Order: sequence, then structure tokens, then C-alpha cells
Amino acid sequence: SEGKKLPEEPGADAVDFPKRTTPAKGYELLFQPEVVRIYISLLKESKTPAILEASAGAIQNLCAGSWTYGRCIRSALRQEKGLSAIADLLSHDSERVVKAASGALRNLAVDTRNKELIGKHAIPNLVKNLPGGQQTPAKNLSEDTVVSILNTINEVIVDNLEAAKKLRETQGIEKLVLINKSGNRSEREVRAAALVLQTVWGYKELRKPLEKEGWKKSDFQVNLSNASRTQGGNSFDDSTL
Repeated sequence: SEGKKLPEEPGADAVDFPKRTTPAKGYELLFQPEVVRIYISLLKESKTPAILEASAGAIQNLCAGSWTYGRCIRSALRQEKGLSAIADLLSHDSERVVKAASGALRNLAVDTRNKELIGKHAIPNLVKNLPGGQQTPAKNLSEDTVVSILNTINEVIVDNLEAAKKLRETQGIEKLVLINKSGNRSEREVRAAALVLQTVWGYKELRKPLEKEGWKKSDFQVNLSNASRTQGGNSFDDSTL
């Protein structure tokens, strides 16, 4: 069944790589268990931004889609304690490293158990990379990176109430509403932020706490009239590099 597309199994905590009857060769060498360990080692040990970006990008690509080895690699990354190494890269000084880490986490979060762990441990760092808020100095990331981070946040909080709560606790709502309504962000950023806000509002358990904090339903609705039409507008988003 190698290469056969299978749905994620919510209850599965570990996914074994398919048994091989012959040694891996050619492109098959790119997605074997030992390669996953090499990438994790590079992420933990390397100080070179280009290597960190490339390693996270390779993981992003390998985890894209619902193919058999993608499922196996998402599980292997968790078992080999690689999730925290990738989440740590969200604090890196290099924007390219941050974007690659964000893309990798988005694809890793397709795995339900990964989604839970990323929600617990990576949401604060994801939020810190968003524009706005009281942070000093403020980050000035490109549109592509901001959209990548927003898409990752949405992937993590979908069907994950605890992650949505974490987003609310870490100044995430303030930043998302600011992107949605400030009038100086691109259409792509506004659309991505609005999608996250709509996902949050979809949790009925969060509505009363949010309203007590002063938020209204209108704060969670898309507001494209204020988006700068000159800063993009292309809704296409790659799941791989």
C-alpha cells in the first residue's frame, strides 16, 4: 500500500513505516526513518540559518499531503522529539527560518496528536511573530511569512479547543483583530487573519469569555474593505516549499 492516500487516524499515537522487502534506493532514500533522525539532528545542532531553513523546509515537504510516508514522518517527528526543535525555530532571528518552521508545523499539525502538542507549546511563539501588540522591538515580517504563520495557527486551532484558548491567552485575538481592521495590511493577511478569527468564534465555549473581555461578533468577521489592494491578493498558498 506504499503511496496510497489514507485519512489521518485521530486515535493513532504511532504510525510505523511500511516494511521493506528490498533496500531503499534512488528517491526512496529521501523519506526513510533514518533521514528523519538526520533532519532532527541538524535542527537541534546546527547554528547556520541556511541549514535550519533547509531542514525545516524538507520536513515541510515530506509531511505535505496524505500519502503514506507523510503520515509516517509526522508520527516519527513526534516520537523522535522533533516538534519542540521546530517550534524553537519560531524565535530565530532569520525570517526565512521562521517561515520554514511555520510551514513545517502546519503540515505536522495534520496529525491529531501533533496538533495537540503544537497547540500547547508553539502557539505563543507563533503569536509573537504576528504584527502589532506591545512587543519591543516589533517584528517586521513579510506578507508571505505573516500569511504562513496565520495559516499555521488556523490549522492548529481547528478541532482543537485548547489551542484556541491558548491563542486567546497569548494576546492572539488582539493581534488578529488589528490585522483585520487596521487598514494597513494586505488582502491576503486580512483574509488569513479573518479565517482564524472565524475559527475562534466557531467555538461556542469561547464566546461568553470573549464578550466579557469586550469583543463583539463583528470583531470576528472579515473586513476586506480596509485591506490594501496593492499588497497582493493572491489567495494561493503552497503546502510545500
